[in-house]
Amino acid sequence: MSEIISGIAASAGIAIAKAFILENPELAIEKKTVENTGLEVERFSAAVEKAKGELQVIKENALKELGEDKAAIFAAHLLVLEDPELIDAVKTKIQNENVNAESAMDEISGMFINMFEQMDNEYMKERAADIRDVSKRVLAHLLGVQFSSPASISEEVVIIAEDLTPSDTAQLNRKFVLGFATDIGGRTSHSAIMSRSMEIPAVVGTKTVTEKISSGTMLIIDGLDGKVIIDPSNEELGMYKKKQEDYKAQKAEWAKLVNEKTTTADGHHAELAANIGTPQDVKGVLENGAEGVGLYRTEFLYMGRDQLPTEEEQFKAYREVLEKMEGKPVVIRTLDIGGDKELPYLDLPKEMNPFLGFRAIRLCLEQQDIFRTQLRALLRASAYGNLKIMFPMIATLVEFRSAKQVLLEEKEKLVNENVSVSDNIEIGIMVEIPSTAVLSDRFAKEVDFFSIGTNDLIQYTMAADRMNERVSYLYQPYNPAILRLIQMVIKAAHKEGKWVGMCGEMAGDPIAIPILLGLGLDEFSMSATSVLPARSQLSKLSKTEAEKHVETILNMDIAEDVVKFVNENF
Repeated sequence: MSEIISGIAASAGIAIAKAFILENPELAIEKKTVENTGLEVERFSAAVEKAKGELQVIKENALKELGEDKAAIFAAHLLVLEDPELIDAVKTKIQNENVNAESAMDEISGMFINMFEQMDNEYMKERAADIRDVSKRVLAHLLGVQFSSPASISEEVVIIAEDLTPSDTAQLNRKFVLGFATDIGGRTSHSAIMSRSMEIPAVVGTKTVTEKISSGTMLIIDGLDGKVIIDPSNEELGMYKKKQEDYKAQKAEWAKLVNEKTTTADGHHAELAANIGTPQDVKGVLENGAEGVGLYRTEFLYMGRDQLPTEEEQFKAYREVLEKMEGKPVVIRTLDIGGDKELPYLDLPKEMNPFLGFRAIRLCLEQQDIFRTQLRALLRASAYGNLKIMFPMIATLVEFRSAKQVLLEEKEKLVNENVSVSDNIEIGIMVEIPSTAVLSDRFAKEVDFFSIGTNDLIQYTMAADRMNERVSYLYQPYNPAILRLIQMVIKAAHKEGKWVGMCGEMAGDPIAIPILLGLGLDEFSMSATSVLPARSQLSKLSKTEAEKHVETILNMDIAEDVVKFVNENF
């Protein structure tokens, strides 16, 4: 008799194969007294160097197979092994307390992991996972323990693990690894993001897969509905093979829409754009037929390195994206870092509430040397395509005016230096703070466009950290309060003849799409792999019909009613 375990659908698709349990052996750490601390420090340093060598190879493979932003994860791992706060602390512990390297590394890394895990936000939890991954690698070398490596798999399997570390995921061979399921993780964890980019079906956050599944058991991973079927019956196998074929056929149908315009059933055009993190991501944007880049997150240029990127480095990255997009619109967001996203080379204050702290435009307006360098690079690149510049985390009109003033000053300097700069750069803002949405009628008189960042707008409006499992039920994209704020922003912009995009997860959500169409959203920006399904869905919807339902939806009491209504009426 089969058993079904539910989890989070992290990457679409169906995988049918035997289970491969990815087990990392227990690292038995014993605290011992050592007499020759110098020798022990040398032993520790040698283990660190071995780990660095392995990570360098994994990073190069990731760069080749997965692109620059995924390789940046391993650059960050390498930085952990070069961080004096961690490495020197271990050496000091060995020397001062006459303890063995294993116990010193275990205690110091454990202290850092606990510290980051208790910060209760997505980025810091990922940072804790990075330190755990790296420290396990060093400890394995110190103990002479071999880890089971996903790279050694040579037959078709689905991987079952408590969690997949970034280095595990980067070693997956797509020829043999057909899917995976984990006990922990969410849609925004490293493993989930990488599984989507590799198009490997995945279900995460099941809590119990490692307990209930043994190696060699036949499994179905349903990455469409977030289910793992253990020991399926012949009937279930037949049903899921058909579901697998249907999904392949569906993808083939979507592929036919690559060169089509996004047009609703009643002839209305909506722009479908894609979100990217690096120039390498443009390939996916073009292959999936997106009509532009709705969000280029520039943070990746700054992460996984030990110093700020130069103006020239940034200019080349921005120019590459603009040239590859061949005149299609490219919205580039200025640096959104600080507080929750640390850069080791910036001495930023530790904060109790980093999501509400010193970050994004707040940091850029205070540290203007960083901001001006980025703006110069953007302005220089503007001559090579259709650039739109967007400021993140804007809370007040004063912030927008100040940021725009800095931009205009740098533009004037470049023009005086006889550097080519486009005269048609639109300047917009992210709407992710409720105060900005409420005051959108005033902002609309001064900005060229809005892009609604729903990931943050939802958590700020509902006062609920979306990464905190205990309050995750409050992360409600379809809550009428959120929908009313979105309507407010769209109405305010259209009154002033300005356009509105959306670059949060909600823009590619099949439940949200008909509502957003009815509200009049002009541009939907999403992950590249969501573009064709969204185009297909929009081609079957009528904008006129969607508009008729808006008032009913906005007058509902709870999110569940909205979902029920959409499922019954669209």
